[in-house]
Amino acid sequence: MLGAIIGDIIGSPYEGNPVKTKDFPLFSQRSRFTDDTVCTVAIADSLLTGIDYAVKLKEYYHRYPHAGYGGMFMTWASSRAMGPYKSWGNGSAMRVSPVGFAFDTVEETVAEAKKSAEVTHNHPEGIKGAQAAAALIFLARKGYDKKYLKEFTESEFGYNLNRKLDTIRPAYRFDVSCRGSVPEAILSFLESRDYEDAVRNAVSLGGDSDTMACIAGGIAQAYYHDIPEKILNEGIKRLDVTLLKILYAFNKQFITRGAP
Repeated sequence: MLGAIIGDIIGSPYEGNPVKTKDFPLFSQRSRFTDDTVCTVAIADSLLTGIDYAVKLKEYYHRYPHAGYGGMFMTWASSRAMGPYKSWGNGSAMRVSPVGFAFDTVEETVAEAKKSAEVTHNHPEGIKGAQAAAALIFLARKGYDKKYLKEFTESEFGYNLNRKLDTIRPAYRFDVSCRGSVPEAILSFLESRDYEDAVRNAVSLGGDSDTMACIAGGIAQAYYHDIPEKILNEGIKRLDVTLLKILYAFNKQFITRGAP
């Protein structure tokens, strides 16, 4: 989960200010947590407390109203409506990493990812994006290799992972859809050497940088089981006490409880 959040922070300066290279500063004065982090922590809080996902997402929206949410989410979160709005956006996938750490089978993980998505993103593409990201985190933390992860994702979710980032990068543009960003975030992980490389890959595509780095970073943390200490410390110091409290509680209950 921290891997996703730190990916969000690293990618935040480049959303709307794209780079097409892996050679960029990981942190700057503009590095901050965004709605990706807020919604991820809301999902974690829901898993810890058993309180409905929609209730927690709305609660965290009101705690952090200026985190950079999409327009449709803001309308939903600020209203009394509890039903979904059929979004196909990548918000379902960027917030799902806690689900990938909280369950004991891939079947449970995929089913819960659907539940976490469909409170807002009940479009099939929105659900699929969340399920793919959560399943990869689960399988990565269980020790499956990249070949299996790639084949599983292609078979179960139909994403085309037979592309290379160097081929994608020149023409790739900002895309908030699950269909147009989740496969690219997964490829950023698959082509990586370590956690940092996965996040750099995602940002270097020049798209929805914070969200793609969030998704790639969540999978990379689960797979590599390590975030370099310097990167970890730089990310953590940009979070407030409320967010850190949930992170530590979630880590204690789920991640140190059996995830490698």
